[in-house]
Amino acid sequence: MRTWPKWVLALVLSLLATTALATEVEVKGLFGGSALLVIDGQQILLKQGMTRGGVKLVSADSKKAILEFDGRRHELGLSKRISTNYRKAEAAEVRLAPSHGGHYVTPARINGRAVTVMVDTGATAVAMSLPQAKALGIDYRNGRLTPISTANGYVNGYLVKLKSVTIGTVKVENVEALVNVGNFPEVILLGNSYLSRVKLFRENGVLVLQSRF
Repeated sequence: MRTWPKWVLALVLSLLATTALATEVEVKGLFGGSALLVIDGQQILLKQGMTRGGVKLVSADSKKAILEFDGRRHELGLSKRISTNYRKAEAAEVRLAPSHGGHYVTPARINGRAVTVMVDTGATAVAMSLPQAKALGIDYRNGRLTPISTANGYVNGYLVKLKSVTIGTVKVENVEALVNVGNFPEVILLGNSYLSRVKLFRENGVLVLQSRF
């Protein structure tokens, strides 16, 4: 029986270990002391100090995870992705869990300002009330006056263009919005002028938004 030199065995073991390392890691959930990761397509919950597929979770909180991966330390936020060849993620992504009542309500940014929106696939455009538009500094009077259909009939509104609407890391620019001259809706509605320009699907009850770029 042939005996291989120790250095050959060490090289083989090293190559096997290298091929076992993860090639892509994405953060899907963040918690105090743990993180939900997708490592090469496999979803794994890691606790602080644990290692899987060559990925070690150093620490995690509700905002970020610190990982040791491919010989380096990386700080990743929710829906952020990294790979061994450091390619930029092809598509930004955010996952929204349903709130009470089954609605998807999430923090967002309109023209760079923080707001709360509710996903409404039945709304033609992003819709907001007059007080909300004023709070965002939107010059609605330069928009196009248009009738808006409501449960109580038609009311006046203004069709405007928003510079940008951002949910998590998914940003869309030049988004049409309707400003109702009244106090409806109570929460800004994220309608199809935004939703039609992203990839939208449900996965295990979670609403997934992905950029098309």
